[in-house]
This record gives sequence, structure tokens and C-alpha cells, in this order.
Amino acid sequence: MKKLIIPTFCFAVLSTVAFEEKISAAPLHAEQANIEDVMFVQVNSGSLNMRKTGAEGASIVAKLANGTQVTVYSESKGWAKIKANGKEGYVSTKYLSATKPGTLTKTAVTIKTTTKYVNVSTSSLNMRKIGSDSASIVTKLTRGIQVTVYSESKGWAKVKANGKEGYVSTKYLSATKPGAVKKAAATVKTTTKYVNVSTGSLNMRKSGSDSASIVAKLTRGTQVTVYSESKGWAKIKANGKDGYVSTKYLSATKPGTVTKAAATVKTTTKYVNVSTGSLNMRKSGKATASIVAILSKGTKVTVYSESNGWAKVKANGKDGYVSTKYLSASKPGSGSTAATPVKPTTKYVNVSSGTLNMRKSGSESASIVAKLSKGTKVTVYSESKGWAKIKANGKTGYVSTQYLTAKAPEGPGSSNGSIIRIDKEYNLKMEKMVEIQMAVNGQTDKKYKTYIREDGLTLINSTKGTVKGTGWRVRGGAGSNYWAVGPVSNYQSLTIKSKVRGSDGYYWYEVDYNKTWVNASPEDIEYNLNPNNFVNDPVHSFQFVKLSQVTNMNVSEVNDRILSGKGILQGKAATFTAAGEKYGVNEIYLISHALLETGNGTSPLATGVKVNGKTVYNMYGVGAFDGTALSSGAQYAYNAGWFTPEAAIIGGAEFIAKGYISAGQDTLYKMRWNPTAAEKYGYASHQYATDIGWATKQVKQIYNLYSLLDSYKLTIEVPKYK
Repeated sequence: MKKLIIPTFCFAVLSTVAFEEKISAAPLHAEQANIEDVMFVQVNSGSLNMRKTGAEGASIVAKLANGTQVTVYSESKGWAKIKANGKEGYVSTKYLSATKPGTLTKTAVTIKTTTKYVNVSTSSLNMRKIGSDSASIVTKLTRGIQVTVYSESKGWAKVKANGKEGYVSTKYLSATKPGAVKKAAATVKTTTKYVNVSTGSLNMRKSGSDSASIVAKLTRGTQVTVYSESKGWAKIKANGKDGYVSTKYLSATKPGTVTKAAATVKTTTKYVNVSTGSLNMRKSGKATASIVAILSKGTKVTVYSESNGWAKVKANGKDGYVSTKYLSASKPGSGSTAATPVKPTTKYVNVSSGTLNMRKSGSESASIVAKLSKGTKVTVYSESKGWAKIKANGKTGYVSTQYLTAKAPEGPGSSNGSIIRIDKEYNLKMEKMVEIQMAVNGQTDKKYKTYIREDGLTLINSTKGTVKGTGWRVRGGAGSNYWAVGPVSNYQSLTIKSKVRGSDGYYWYEVDYNKTWVNASPEDIEYNLNPNNFVNDPVHSFQFVKLSQVTNMNVSEVNDRILSGKGILQGKAATFTAAGEKYGVNEIYLISHALLETGNGTSPLATGVKVNGKTVYNMYGVGAFDGTALSSGAQYAYNAGWFTPEAAIIGGAEFIAKGYISAGQDTLYKMRWNPTAAEKYGYASHQYATDIGWATKQVKQIYNLYSLLDSYKLTIEVPKYK
């Protein structure tokens, strides 16, 4: 299978136009995936030359006056890649300043400094290049360090400490040197409050932010100790844990129980009325929600409410939702001798190798619905003659009972390691997320039936035609309301398979479209977007692993079991460990990424390429653009100074950390889909690949690597959409 190579952490945003219109595409610059800094030109006289490349002999693109504001994309070997006055190029870094220059002589004389001290309760304080939370970190300052303060503005102080200059948050500076944290803590005055939520539970988070990880869930009436309140968040202690909760769900008095209020709900009695089969009771009022129970015809249900075609009910001691169209006020005649509902059970796929085929019916010759990997959790509805009717990963079908077990087979998360799960909620509906991703033409190597409208072809005979004009695209169905699978060019020859009348009144030809990568259908995009399809799969769930946490792996174990025989990467486990610890990146992910991009340590970029007489190395494919991967990747390595394999491993880790993980996209799922940006902006942004299956395809390698380790800890963060 051809791999879609997007090794530079860049992404393409393609505009979807109407079927009859011309196709246009405006790919963004690769640099837009990086964190950008704003700086200013500072020259004593004349102007600063902006050159085409980072070399003194390169041609001059523009001349920049003193004080010109520039956007800095990257810095390397004394040259900065910038954008200024609508043009891009390179300038010497020594002529750039973080602040806009004035008259240098007067400013230097009038600077008045003060002395302050770092006052953080835990960890350390980041000194950054400029006054911004997204700016690069110059150094980390521990509690009590003395700093020289040059100026303070908008919550940031320009300081000098330990011989380095940068910016720190003013709220972590004090005029006097702080004492021990324990003594200060003794003076904290606390109050007692109670959790007061009308339904559900209250999330206690790690920090005062809706996006912070959840520490615990607190039920109504829970007593909490409040240390402080600020900006709508309270720092509290409850059930032996510390964290933050929203102040609007706390009250000074203990609330009454929910049970009494619930007594006012008016209910009605109805009956399940299906003509055949049974009725699914689901967890929520959605056809895609998980099944709580299966109700047979005639089952009596208590109805609490009805809305949008769904009824909230209670039946056989369980609560859930059913479609209102299958309920009746009177009990129907029995359609089956089985009066009791089917109770589903949970089992796990247990195959020694490969995958298990889920088929359309209980027969070896039936078509395959899906392939299930070892450890996949399945819901079993019935078993008969060696076949089980099941539901797994959102699909229903049949599998052989001999490959199902009551207990999950061993693998990552069982005997060797432990997994902590965090649910991350987004204020975004799945339907909207699919719409956002459709707008940027997510790619797939799946084959679809494709159609072109009759006036887009000049017929040669009944089975051949050529495209008439430019701007045509083939679609995933006979009508312009179907998604555009891909473009075709003027005079392109197409094989005709059939002719059908479309929903728009035109005739449409079904044609062969022999392109490997095409625009994915809305259904396939939704399937790959939906975490519920992967989170219970022992392999595919690894796309939710937090890559900002190191594994603390055993170096000799990794060299012997993973990197042995892997070309230039052999014996480099210690270097990957150093890279992961230095930049806060999961080292197993770095190894997996390097093995994938270098062909197990054997690619030309990995084994060394000559540039300007020096051998350079690139272990992650950084800067290797499609079509010019070798030359562009080698040039990037040269500019970055990666003249040893170790420098390439560590330097590339810095690029990965800054490009995605430090930006909050610290899971494979978030690197591919970036739901935070979609929630914030309403459009797709900063996505690593165009292949909709990219995150799922990456995890098999990571899963296999973890399977070789004796011990580890993992945290997975699972997105939840509205």
C-alpha cells in the first residue's frame, strides 16, 4: 500500500468548489506549522539586506529600514528566515531585536533596573525569548533565583538571570526572596463548600482551565476545602486529591438530594412494537450511541420524556433511549415465543496472529464487514452453530466463536504496563467536525464508485469517453450533491462502466478512476474521526497516547529488542532517551517515527547525504517535501547542522516537539485532526497529514514496540464530541 508522505509536519488546505467550477488550491507555506516570533530590524545606519537564502552571496530580495517589524519562522547558523513587507527571505540574526529600537544612546543611559526573585510554588519558571506563552524557552529558573528586571509590561518582565536575558511572567516575581514553600502554606486560610450540580458530576481539573486534564469527578453534595478563588475557578481539596473546579458549582450550604426533586417527573407507560427482530435501547438519543439493552416485542417501558424522535425510557431495570416510532400505547400481539429481552455480553478477540474476519452472516463464504485485531472488545448478542452475532467498532456482523474469550488477551496495558485514561471534551459536534474536514479534502487510498455528468464526456463508444473541457471532477454518486472524489483533465480518457439517471435529472456515467489517493467520503471521514471506533481496540487506541510524556525505557532492553539490526539506528537507544528527556517527547514515539521514515535505518537521508562537502543526516524526514524529499531533506539537515546521526536524532526531536507536541497536539489523533483548532476557529488548521487513516496506521508500530518492553506507564487522552 502506498504511504502518503507528509514528513515535514506540513498540511495542505484545499478549497472545495462547486462541481462545474474550476478547481483551485492554495497550499499554505510549510512554515505556517511553526510557532512564529515577531521581531524588529535594528541597524545603526543604512538598511538591512533581506536575501534569497541564508548566505552572504545570495541575491537581495529587499532592503529593510531600521525598526521594520518582521515575522521570524526559524533561526539557524546566524540567519533567520523571515517575512517582512509581504516578502520572504533571510537576514542576519545579529540585526534583529525583540523590542522596537529607538535612539540607542539615549535609551541605554536611562534604563533603571530593579532586583526581584523567582517565586514559584512548585517546579520552575520558564524564561522565554519574548513576552508570549508560545515563545521559545531560553532557560528554566528555580525558586529563589535573583533576577535583574529591566522593564515590565502587560504581565511580562524583561529580565537577566544566570547570564541570560529573556522574559518571565511578572506574577511569579517577588521583591523579597521567598522562604520554603511549606512555611508559606501554613498561612493559607481555607473555607468549606459543597458541590452543587443539578445532574451528573463535577470535573475536578489539574489547573483552572476547561482544557486541563480531569483529576477526579465529584458528586453532588461532596464537601470540599477551598484554598483560593480566581477568575471563576476554585483551588480545592476533596476526597484526598487537590485540583480546580468551577466556582459556579460550589455552594456554602450542602444541597438537598436530587431524589426528592425527581419525584415530580410525570411518566407514561408504553410497549415495544416492532414487526420483526428486537429494539435497541441506547445510551443516548443517537443512532450511533452504544447499546444498553435489546428489547423484544411487547416489552413494557416507562417513558420519562420524548424529543426529536427519541424517548427516554426505563425497561427491565435499565435506563436508556429508544426510537419513538417503535413504541405504542397498547401492548401488541407477541411476534415471537421469546418474551425475555436478549442480554448482550462482552468478550474479546483472541487470535494468535493476524486479524479476525467479521462477516455479514454466519458463514465462511459471507462477505467481510471488518477485520478485528487481537484484544478488540466486542458486544455479543447471540451464539449459534459456532458463530457469534457481535458489534465492534461501530459495525455489526458475525465471527467464529472459537476466537472469542471472556478475558482480554495479554498485551500493552495488561501484564506489562498500566494505562491512565483522560476524557477531553470539545464544544464541537461530530457533524460539524466532519464538515470542517470535508472542506480540506482528506485523502484515502480506498476505491470508490465514481461518476461524471453526461456533458463532461465526449463519447468514443459505449465503453470509452474523453473529458470535455477543464474543471471537471468525478463524484462519489450520480449527482452533484455527492462529494468530489477527484479532478480529471481535459481530453483524459475514461472507461465507462454504466449509465444512470442522477438525482439532478442528468445522466451520469460510472467511470474507472485510477488514482491511488482520492478525496474521502463523509462517512469514511466520520469513521476515522470518531474515537469510539478505536478507543477499545488494544492497538488502535495507541493513537490517543500522550506523546508529551516519556516512557523511562531501559536503554539496553531497547537496543537488544527494538534497534538491533536497524541500520544506522542500531545502538542509539541512549540518544533517543536523551532527545525525549530534553524536549519532553515520548521516546518510543521518536523511535517509531524514525524507523518508519528511514526504512528501519537504511534510507539515504538516514545513512548520510553530502551537502556542500559535508555529510548530513535526517532521521525523521524533516523538511523533505514530496517530489524533492532527498534534496530538500538534506538541505534542511545542513542548515540545522545535523552532521552526525546523534545530532539528527536530538535536533529532529526538537523540531517535532516545537511543531506539534509543545503546541498541545501531543497525541497522534490530535496531530492528524487538531480538534482544538477546529473548535476555536471553525476550520481545519495545523494538521500533520492528509491521509484520513494516518493516525490509525501509525499505531501498529508503536504498539509492537511497547509489547517488547517489560514495564511502562501510559496516559491516553480520548476526545469527546457533543
